[in-house]
Amino acid sequence: MPISDQHTVRAYDEELGKLADTLARMSGLAESQLANAIQALSERDSELAAKVMNDDALVDECENMINEQSIRLLALRSPVADDLRLVIAALKAAGDIERIADHTANTAKRTLVLNQSPPIAPTRSLVRLARVVQGLLQETLDAYLNRDAEHALAARNRDQEVDDLYSSLFREILTYMMEDPRTITAGSHLMFIAKNIERIGDHATNIAEMTYYLVTGRALDRQRPKRDTSSYEGAVAPEQAPPESL
Repeated sequence: MPISDQHTVRAYDEELGKLADTLARMSGLAESQLANAIQALSERDSELAAKVMNDDALVDECENMINEQSIRLLALRSPVADDLRLVIAALKAAGDIERIADHTANTAKRTLVLNQSPPIAPTRSLVRLARVVQGLLQETLDAYLNRDAEHALAARNRDQEVDDLYSSLFREILTYMMEDPRTITAGSHLMFIAKNIERIGDHATNIAEMTYYLVTGRALDRQRPKRDTSSYEGAVAPEQAPPESL
């Protein structure tokens, strides 16, 4: 066992192991989906985008299994201390991973629409953002599966990098649409995709914070710095905007 020593009841260890295995499988599916979605966006591959959308059901199936396994453990084993943290963290991580898969599927859906129009230049910047988030997700999930608090904290601190890239991309797409109104439809879809990618980064950092708590038993009480101003640019000044809730 990664945290607790083996228990007197062997079946208890086996159930905890199955929970960890299911979450590992779910993590691998989410990583693969995101990689395929980025490739579909970059290469304008509609067939691959459709596959990403269809594969979302596999992630949902894993989440249902984790929910059932966790409820069984809580009901029959009454876990405490490290074991309780492990089960609760698995439930929360599964929820974040499921949302990551949803954002990925939505990205693929909009890629199908984008492929009906000529490509526009900001797509290259969007792919760069997606690659950064892909690396963040991989680092975060590896830290969770390896129970590595140090790497989880490092991944969590990369959230600012994603926000900065997203804000820059938002301005780039907006400028591009203003200069050529014919690109407004495609640019709007790029904006929605960019927001999906940015939200994947947020869910990844949630998992990183959960990993830190799982391993150390201490919650990170300092709010993550957020400098993403794209949601109120041109409307509300940063100092007037309400604080973003976690």
